[in-house]
Amino acid sequence: MEFTEAVKRRRSVRKYDPDQPIDAEKVKECLELAVLAPNSSNMQLWEFYHITSKDTLAKISPFCFDQNAAKTAEQMVVVVVRKDLWRKRVKAHETYLHKVFGDVPKKQRSKRAKFAFTYYKTIIPVSYADFFGLFGYLKYAFYWLIGLFRPIYRQARNSDMRIVAHKSAGLAAQTFMLAMANINYDTCPMEGIDSLRIKRLLKLPFGAEINMVISCGIRKPEGVYGDRFRIPFQEVYKKI
Repeated sequence: MEFTEAVKRRRSVRKYDPDQPIDAEKVKECLELAVLAPNSSNMQLWEFYHITSKDTLAKISPFCFDQNAAKTAEQMVVVVVRKDLWRKRVKAHETYLHKVFGDVPKKQRSKRAKFAFTYYKTIIPVSYADFFGLFGYLKYAFYWLIGLFRPIYRQARNSDMRIVAHKSAGLAAQTFMLAMANINYDTCPMEGIDSLRIKRLLKLPFGAEINMVISCGIRKPEGVYGDRFRIPFQEVYKKI
């Protein structure tokens, strides 16, 4: 399918056809495309829980307030933000950088290699490290002071970094839904959920946060609630 077709085909589907099951392997392939989505500093602070068990689907549905998109779903994907894994991701990047640039002494590294190692061993830890939010506010104040004299990155607080991680997860979720549309599978992103109960059901660790739940299936005609409505483009498009 052409990209434009896939974008236009994707709709938030509220009712799926129980007589048209979907292939879990194809959904998995769409998730493999989702992890190719752009994300902040390539930290990949996400996990994707692919729910195919009918029993688990039945348990999750009430936690999605039994909305039709949940009750009729053939499968679900729970997009989880794992900001707490930043240290593990840094180590993965260090291993990758050693593979790319070789295990050469620091003084012999190229300019590009030095920047890459500094970025993941110094800049990223400074950005993500925090202590009950206090370090974040100290960084915020420090960056604000520097920002009086030159441009500076200002997202320094723990709450700011949470937003960064959730934005990255949202990019992956959109990539997944477009990949699904491309093979004529339907989805519905649901934020109307009891995230705490779903987190307990999936036995997620304390630091994990649910970004959204995406129901999957084949649409029924009545599963798309009317024509797509968008604010007129000229109201949201600003050319400078």
